Amino acid sequence: MMKRFLSRYFPLLPVGIVLLSTLFSHSCANTTQAPTGGLKDTLAPVIVKVSPKPGSTKVPTHGTQVVFTFNEYVTVKDPKGIFLSPPQTKAPKYKIKGKSLVVYFEEDLLPDITYTVDLTGAVADNNEGNLFPGFTTWFSTGDTADSMYVSGSVYDCNNLMPVKGATVMLYKDHADSAVMLRRPVAAVKTDNWGFFTLRNIKDTLYRAYAVVDANGNNIYDPDEDRIAFLDSLFRPVNVVSEDAYELKKFDMKDTTACLSRKSEIDLVVFKEKPSKQMVMNKKRTSDRGAYITFMAPEVRIDSLWFKGFPSEKIISEFNIQQDSLLLWINDSGEIPDTLHLFVNYWKTDTLGVLNPVTEDFKLIDENKPKGRTQRKKVEHQDTVCPITLKAEPETFEQNGIIMEFVDPPFLGDFDTLSFKSVNPKQIEQEERFSIERDSLNIRRYIIKPEVQIMQGYDYIFKVPQRSFRDINGHWNDSTQVKVSLPKGEELSSFTLNVTDVDRKFIVEMLDEKKSKTIRQYIIDSDQALLFPYLKKGKYCIRITEDANRNGIVDTGNLLKHRQPEKVKFLRTNDSDTFDIPERSEISQDLNMTEFMGFKKED
Repeated sequence: MMKRFLSRYFPLLPVGIVLLSTLFSHSCANTTQAPTGGLKDTLAPVIVKVSPKPGSTKVPTHGTQVVFTFNEYVTVKDPKGIFLSPPQTKAPKYKIKGKSLVVYFEEDLLPDITYTVDLTGAVADNNEGNLFPGFTTWFSTGDTADSMYVSGSVYDCNNLMPVKGATVMLYKDHADSAVMLRRPVAAVKTDNWGFFTLRNIKDTLYRAYAVVDANGNNIYDPDEDRIAFLDSLFRPVNVVSEDAYELKKFDMKDTTACLSRKSEIDLVVFKEKPSKQMVMNKKRTSDRGAYITFMAPEVRIDSLWFKGFPSEKIISEFNIQQDSLLLWINDSGEIPDTLHLFVNYWKTDTLGVLNPVTEDFKLIDENKPKGRTQRKKVEHQDTVCPITLKAEPETFEQNGIIMEFVDPPFLGDFDTLSFKSVNPKQIEQEERFSIERDSLNIRRYIIKPEVQIMQGYDYIFKVPQRSFRDINGHWNDSTQVKVSLPKGEELSSFTLNVTDVDRKFIVEMLDEKKSKTIRQYIIDSDQALLFPYLKKGKYCIRITEDANRNGIVDTGNLLKHRQPEKVKFLRTNDSDTFDIPERSEISQDLNMTEFMGFKKED
């Protein structure tokens, strides 16, 4: 009897002692001191009960509530983190009741459907804000619950960084237009690592998409959202189980655990070219200059003209995407304060069909001086032909010097330009150079030295005064640029020896943040690519398949089932960045076909 008594009540004795000591200490407390508050709570909330229980069946379709009860008081930090799959027209609602989070729905649930409610990133404790790692419960409005799952990751097409908060969607309707017309049969949000698990789904064939959903309606809007799609249909092969690693919820700061999860499918999001065509903006940039921009690229313009000026007097310049057009009037006569630009182009109508229209745009010169008082305020820079000269020390011997005009030059004497070198002994030498107009910019010229660029030398390119006159009738001021190769014994170099190159690629070295291009090569044959003058630090190599050979990274198209041009990063030690130490010459071989994953017969 005594043994049974002790085994039953002895565990309560420590609790009783603590309570008694608390009461006595309170009566004897020093009222002149502030309370210490105790240790800071660093533990995340824990779910102690879910109703209906996970895996419940025959759950009512009307008035259903899902109640998550925690071990402490909680708050909802991010309402978007409460996610119902399959999603409804309106997002789930919630309320806090004691230590419980009550999730409810404004629409009836569908019959014979397995639902999941996910709380990833939504909940934190009420006092210290410790984030709840997440939890997914499931229930069925039918007799059984679906039991398959699939895992994967979502990445950005340009930098292959994980995309947080993308909505991964599954469709049993295999038409690509379905993602634009209706909500999915299953969906989930990606976590901080771009990872997702779609659980408790049917064993059937699906189309898979990931949408960066701007307005949260769980439908793809091409003009607002980014999208990814899987090239082929897939069928889930894994069954939900308690020990499935990919179904566990981890602290997002636990890098090792998060990276240990396996992705069955990878999705790469891109922004499609806008589908609607119309004029977006227009502006008068100078007395004789203007620009006009369009919503979609590759605009079809049948004709354009300025009122009062013949078409042969118009100079135009498209950008490479053909969605922006610069215009100038090449006429030395008086230009009116207000220009009327007429554009006959193919515009998208209210039914989404392209039709030819002619639109008249009024362009006012807002910077033109008016009246005798304002004429006195005209400054020198308003009466010259502006020229910019640009030369980067790190890429000088590769790219040369860029000379660019604000407005097209009308007259020019290229023979007046000079290029000279200054050796370490300060002896000057005139050097030969070539001039080439940029094929995409009629105002830009590339100056290439025809001499070996030497370490320790200075190079000076000069444009004398009154060498060029633009279409506004203004002459240039004298300008020059001075450049020399970077120097320092601590600098390093990296050489990439690429082989088996059977198509065109863009090879770039970027900084650690992938925000700045250090040097770029466009190649279509085997060669050694040198990246010199590198400071100690982290770098990465990005390689893009230039499928259409236009020198830029092209996006994808959903309805044409075309993925964005393939991008990969050179990886070392499971990282897409690598260290460059001081005073080193590093060389690496790369078989391009193997690296990009191409087949020989491609």
